[in-house]
This record gives sequence, structure tokens and C-alpha cells, in this order.
Amino acid sequence: MIKKSKKLAEFELEQVRAEKIPYCKALKIVEAMWQEGLNLKVLPPENHLEGIETDIRIARILNSLRNKPTNV
Repeated sequence: MIKKSKKLAEFELEQVRAEKIPYCKALKIVEAMWQEGLNLKVLPPENHLEGIETDIRIARILNSLRNKPTNV
């Protein structure tokens, strides 16, 4: 299993910062993704709160790990 090292995380962050996507292009990408979801009939969700318990549980786990040191 490949673990995300600190150097890889720093590299990815630099790549995201260096990549400047114009707002109009980003908006077109989001709109295309939304349209794809509509075409696949997975958007909009029928029940907006479906799966919220799972999302909250994952958020709590991730937030609890935020300040813990890693062995990378």
C-alpha cells in the first residue's frame, strides 16, 4: 500500500497552487459535471439528507486525526 508522504503532500499542494484555472473554465467544468450527474440520474438526490450520518461520522474521524502526528 502506498502511503502519502509529507513530500508528496507538499508537491501536490504546490501543483494545485501553480495551476491557475480561470473562473469561467472552472465554472464550465462544474456545470459539465452537474450535467453528467443529471444524465446518469444520480443528481439531484431524492433525499437530501440521505447518508448525512455517514458524512458526519467521517468528518469527526478526519477532524480527530487533524492534530495527531503521523509516522511518515
